[in-house]
Amino acid sequence: MKKQRMNEQGFSLIELMIVIAILGLLIGLVGPKLIAQFDKAKVETTKVNMKGIASILKTYKLDCGQYPTTDQGLDALVAKSGTGPDCKNYSPAGYMDKKTVPKDAWDMPYLYTSDGNTFEIRSLGADKKEGGDGFNTDLSVTDGD
Repeated sequence: MKKQRMNEQGFSLIELMIVIAILGLLIGLVGPKLIAQFDKAKVETTKVNMKGIASILKTYKLDCGQYPTTDQGLDALVAKSGTGPDCKNYSPAGYMDKKTVPKDAWDMPYLYTSDGNTFEIRSLGADKKEGGDGFNTDLSVTDGD
């Protein structure tokens, strides 16, 4: 009977504290590296999305003779715009598969400027403000990219 009770004993408080301390050290060492990889993935995803939008804009220009203006915005890729220059060859289905303009990896809309001949698509990065360093750097794609 005594032997059976000894087998039923759990961990001591010290053993549990040691395990928790080891887990805390591992999380402290590995955690920042995982977060950095996650931030890097967001930057790369945003760059890929911006290049995809740039490609769609070039298709729009082939059909319409110019890029959507700043006033028309990227929404002109989803539905024909009622403002600005008329596009006679506008695709009836629009130009975006999901019928919405995607947002950047930080859930912010892309900033789009265009005079009809050139364009720039921008994301303000992780800090959602102009400028910044590292993961906070502004990202941009132009018609020359």
